[in-house]
Amino acid sequence: MTESSVRDAKPQKVQPGGRGAKVPGWMGPTGLIMLSVIPVVAGALRVGELAGGAAITPANARFFATPLPVVLHIIGASLYGIVGAFQFAKKFRRRRPGWHRMAGRALVVCGLVAALSGLWMTVFYPRPEGDGDLLTVFRLVFGTAMAASLVLGFAAVRRRDFRRHHAWMIRAYAIGMAAGTQAFTQLPWMLLVGPLGEIPRALLMAAGWIINLAVAEWIIRRP
Repeated sequence: MTESSVRDAKPQKVQPGGRGAKVPGWMGPTGLIMLSVIPVVAGALRVGELAGGAAITPANARFFATPLPVVLHIIGASLYGIVGAFQFAKKFRRRRPGWHRMAGRALVVCGLVAALSGLWMTVFYPRPEGDGDLLTVFRLVFGTAMAASLVLGFAAVRRRDFRRHHAWMIRAYAIGMAAGTQAFTQLPWMLLVGPLGEIPRALLMAAGWIINLAVAEWIIRRP
């Protein structure tokens, strides 16, 4: 190609949805941050309740009796959800690999704090009304799976096995973000049917984890 032809060549327009169209790089992280808003706001209200000396009721007595686990869980999960969303901005991650590594180490800590404190609360806190044996099992299974995924993802990157690191970290994030998805799985039932019983609550909570993991596996396995 001659110099004049290069100079005179016009850039081709990319039609929306046509060949060569690209999804904006920040669409995914923005959606994840929006999904994390619900648990972050709920957690902030809970911390404010504990700090402000709200009235003790049967629903919150366990938090006032032992506040440290729930505070650690809220802080860890909130940071994990918001900061973790930026790890899905591919161009940002590639332009700033140092930030990606530093944030990744912090996210492993935050994720483990969230997962392990959640497991502790499941085992040692008195069960609130509406939580049955089935939901307890689900919480133990998915909490353990989140912690294991973080450990496996960290071990993989230490071996420089970036493919497995990528996969395990996506799975861990999917489990951690289920609190936002669970609001959407439970809301239709509450609007159409009414208050949740033990079994519907457990199954709809599990649906949030399963939906997120299904999306995670699709992301991991797509070409």
